[in-house]
Amino acid sequence: MFLVQENNNSSNKVKKRVFVGLLACSFVILMAIVAFAWWVVTRPAIFLNKFILTVALACVIILIILLAFGIGGLVWSLWRSKNVVSLQSAMHTAINFLFPLALSLGKWFGMDEMKIKNSYIQVSNQLAKTKTNNKHEIIERVMILAPHCLQWAHCPHKITIDVNNCKGCGKCPIADLIKLVKKHDAYLMIATGGTMARKAIKEYRPQAVVAVACERDLTSGIQDVVGLPVVGVVNERPEGPCTNTRVDLNKVEEAIKFFKQGG
Repeated sequence: MFLVQENNNSSNKVKKRVFVGLLACSFVILMAIVAFAWWVVTRPAIFLNKFILTVALACVIILIILLAFGIGGLVWSLWRSKNVVSLQSAMHTAINFLFPLALSLGKWFGMDEMKIKNSYIQVSNQLAKTKTNNKHEIIERVMILAPHCLQWAHCPHKITIDVNNCKGCGKCPIADLIKLVKKHDAYLMIATGGTMARKAIKEYRPQAVVAVACERDLTSGIQDVVGLPVVGVVNERPEGPCTNTRVDLNKVEEAIKFFKQGG
């Protein structure tokens, strides 16, 4: 998601801090567990039990170090807007490993699940932008991956097979998305679910993806794709989830232009 107004940028920073803060809290909890395990290991015990605990603790400590580098790289990348190439693997490990714990922790604090996932999407978008910016390369093959719930619920035309089946009646955003991809020489795919989306990415082999979906689907989809720049645009749901949803076309176009113009 690419925002140009100062007040929107400020709002985005707050959203990113939600997820980063929960990651940090999750890391602290993990450290507390390790400290307790260390205390157990140092107590008198049968040699075999102590040996097993020591090996397990050593593995956990290695993981803790990896996660620490990952969180540190994440904070540095977001703060300085620079891609830390050497820590990419550690950053992805930290995010994916601690995400379930961060989500549970946030819900325990009474935070809205969608707000946490939206924050995760903001962080992921920032990392994708930073990575693309630092490469200074123009991306030609951009795929727009959109959910079928954008289509008017009573439309008789099957656009998941071929988007050109759209008749452009204007009752949903599909026709405008088609115009957008033609304007910027991108590729549009309307998917019915995660399996179809993954298949489309595998077949088309895009260099970057602009994904439109709800927070839940975007979160799982971003985690499924490793090494491919993905910018998520959360859809609008005036009639509730999965029915006649909408999307801010300006955000989609900004994302396409970002990739196409090399950042």
